[in-house]
Amino acid sequence: MFICAGESEHFAFAVPVGIGMTDVAINLTKLCLAEKPKFIFFVGTAGSYGEKNIFDIVESKTASNIENSFFTSKSYTPIDNIISTAEDVSRETIVNSSNYITVDESLAKYYLEKNIHIENMEYYAVLKVAKSFGIPVAGAFIVTNYCNADAHKDFLSNHKEAMKRLTEYMK
Repeated sequence: MFICAGESEHFAFAVPVGIGMTDVAINLTKLCLAEKPKFIFFVGTAGSYGEKNIFDIVESKTASNIENSFFTSKSYTPIDNIISTAEDVSRETIVNSSNYITVDESLAKYYLEKNIHIENMEYYAVLKVAKSFGIPVAGAFIVTNYCNADAHKDFLSNHKEAMKRLTEYMK
């Protein structure tokens, strides 16, 4: 089953499950209970921490849930905040998920040190739900912006072309 966030990120071949981790967790759980998919493949856009370029397409089976404040010792978490279905995580590009978009490019180095190259608001929840149902899962992401002060402006200006390219890639 192909899924996507929905709204401005809607693909004709994918079922929308919501924007952000909370909506995805609720809606994908309902979908898994009703449809019982054999495989889940998420498609969406992502911001780059600097090493992936605009319109690069990245496939991944690994996600993290790290907030920016973690890197400045302003927060901690008692949960395991990395989840993967990959056999060799060391070769994976990790996708970070948060309900916030990173706009401080000085934080990018901390993510890159942990092999986290892109961020997408939904993917961590997708992996958590799929894992809880024992469903294999993967995702493909197209970079629309860098995680900097221009993130939103660049996302908007690159979004249409990114959607077209990702749709073509998935054919």
